This record gives sequence, C-alpha cells and structure tokens, in this order.
Amino acid sequence: MTENIIIIAEAGVNHNGKLEIAKELIDVAAAAGADYVKFQTFKAENLLTEYAQKAPYQKALTQGDESQFEMIKKLELSKALHMSLRQYCIEKGIRFMSSPFDIESLALLMELDVDFIKIPSGEIVNYPLLREIGRTGKPVVLSTGMSNIEDVESAVRVLREYGATEITLLQCNTEYPTPYEDVNLKAMDTLKDTFQMPVGYSDHSLGIEVPIAAAARGAVIIEKHFTVDKTLAGPDHQASLEPDELYHMVKAIRNIELCIGTGEKVPSASEVKNVSAARKSIVASRKIKSGEIFSEENLTVKRPGTGVSPMRWRDVVGCSAKKDFEKDEMIEI
Repeated sequence: MTENIIIIAEAGVNHNGKLEIAKELIDVAAAAGADYVKFQTFKAENLLTEYAQKAPYQKALTQGDESQFEMIKKLELSKALHMSLRQYCIEKGIRFMSSPFDIESLALLMELDVDFIKIPSGEIVNYPLLREIGRTGKPVVLSTGMSNIEDVESAVRVLREYGATEITLLQCNTEYPTPYEDVNLKAMDTLKDTFQMPVGYSDHSLGIEVPIAAAARGAVIIEKHFTVDKTLAGPDHQASLEPDELYHMVKAIRNIELCIGTGEKVPSASEVKNVSAARKSIVASRKIKSGEIFSEENLTVKRPGTGVSPMRWRDVVGCSAKKDFEKDEMIEI
C-alpha cells in the first residue's frame, strides 16, 4: 500500500463476459489515471445454487426469466482470460486486481500474484474463504456492505487468526445505486476508531460526489464501479460511471489528496508573501507630537503589516511618543 489514496476502478462484471469489452474497460481506467482496475473472479458452480434468486436490483436490470445462476455463469472469466487481462494491464500501465468469491478463485489470484486480496461485502461471513485469505499472508481489503459492527469484528478476527496482518476496511452500502441518505460516511470513523485500521470507501451511489467526500474524510482507498456505456445490458452498468465521469472523479480525488496536507497549522510557502499586504500595523490616526501619550484617540490600525503588530496594542497605549508622527505614519516605541 502507498501513502497516496489508492483509486480502484471497479470493472466488476461490466465486461459482460466479453474480452474486447474487458480490454476497453482497462483502457478507460488507465486513461482516467486509476491505480487499479478490478474484476471479479468466480465459478458460478462454487458461488451459488441453481435456485438462488436474483437481488431486486438485478431483477430490475436483467431479463426477468433468467435465474441468477444463468446470469452469473455468462459473466465468468476463465483462467486464460484472467492471464490475458493481467498482461494487458501491464501493457497499459495500470495494476490488475480482482475479488475472489470462492477458494478456487482465490488460488487463481494467488497464481497471478495480485498485490492484495479484496474481499467483497457478500463474503464477509464466508468463514472458509476468510480463513484461506488469512493464510495467504497478503494485505487484505475488506468491504463491509450489509454488515453491522459485530460482522466486521468476526471477519477481522478470522483473518487475523489465520495470518492477516495488514487489513483495510471499506465502508460500503450494497444497493445499486445507493441512496445518498444510506451512504453513511461517518461509519468510516467508527470503523477506524473501533479497529484501529486504515479505512476507505467502496461506492455504489450515482455520480462522483460521494467518493470525493470520502477522500476528503480520510479514505485511503476509493473503489468505484465504471462502465464503457451505462445503457449496456447487465446488472451493474446503470449504477456505474461512464469514462468521462471516471476521469473527473480521479482528477478531483487527486486534487483533494493535495489539499489534505500534514495537519500542521503553519503559514504555507504560497501565502507567506502576502502577510505584510494583508495584515495591519499600529499607525497614527492624526498628527502626534513628540512626548504626547499614545491613546485610543490618536492611534488606529491600518495596512500594511510591516510595523508594530496590533496585538501589542495594550503595550503601546500609555507610552509617550519619541518623535513627531504624521497621520497614517507607523508608530515606533
């Protein structure tokens, strides 16, 4: 992990099972300046039963007579496709990663030597998978959608028990799209304070406002779904960013990253030159003769700030003038 905010462009299953679309997604993520492009690694047979129902949002966005198994099966990426996409990422200068949904898929990602293991929200209660992820020794990023604090605590305990030492927690809401009122960015603070771990945000809301806000709030990882075209058929396209939106999100987060700073409250190098022009000094409000006592009546405060600071007002009032002063002349003591 780096000290910079890691931006994960979540391609997910928006490739629709087609290599050419997957490569186009990689092109878009690389052009936007994301650090990683992320896919999803699963075997339908290992992921769900043939009787599993679609989520409500999936039913709304896909063919009504198609089962979740049939939908998922069409979105699988073979080992050969994984290897091809990883190589294409290398050529395009962007890091490849994917989320495993089963132990067999985890083994494939280990073979591909991904930088870290991203656990999707739905697998936070998958003990066997969490156990095997802990055993890999890889850094772990855990999404916490649909979870309460006890769910997160249980998953973290399993990961640690089996060897995970570097864990980042992502606040997430698993609704596509997530209503703004359900985003709950403050939950990042709760996760950070409770577990003393780095936190980030995996976003399913519309637009780019939420990930930008999360970056400003201290997220070290931002994950966001994107697509080449929101009108394509599939469960996740409509809640994803299009290429120009992804570009603007990345640019905004990089700007926010610059704004965060060190937290030390000192004048910046860019503003020091403006101190004398913007601050004020104690000056004579009228002519003052030598020996006259400085008072509220013959003193005032005006720019520039190159003379005696107004914060020394009480030190100056009551002193006697050492010479004559013209109106607006900076006093000396």
